[in-house]
Amino acid sequence: MTIMRIPTLAALMMFAAGTALAHGYKAGSIEIEHPWARATAPSAQNGAAYLVLNGMGKENDRLLSAATPVAEKAELHTHLMDNGIMKMRPVDAIEVTPGSPTALQPGGLHIMLLGLKQPLVKGKAFPLTLTFEKAGPVTVQVDVQGAGAAAPAHDGMGDSHKSH
Repeated sequence: MTIMRIPTLAALMMFAAGTALAHGYKAGSIEIEHPWARATAPSAQNGAAYLVLNGMGKENDRLLSAATPVAEKAELHTHLMDNGIMKMRPVDAIEVTPGSPTALQPGGLHIMLLGLKQPLVKGKAFPLTLTFEKAGPVTVQVDVQGAGAAAPAHDGMGDSHKSH
């Protein structure tokens, strides 16, 4: 490798590392990836936020709460089948287990945004503060996708859903 290629290679490696972490956040030993939400209609009262929690330490932790200035209240929720009908239910906490990603996604665990103060607009972002039992609080930026958006692909994540 020539001397001229080394700085170019170093710059490319730094760019790739920054791109890989562009949608990632960390609280203690928990990595938070790809926070996103679907756009809402102007008259919508509620919305939802989704993300992936990766426990990178040796101990379990728990997501206890969420808060955002775009809604009056944020609650941790899941979907449960009840007599053949899918129902949404609040949960006290969401477990984060080392080595097993926890996906918050449509149809499963999610953060319900109640009493939206403004519509969630595609292409915009909003802050969401997550509070963990051990790792404490961390604020992430939630990217708003189109109204029909599907969960982003997570290489190696699988479809891990953790119950409370």
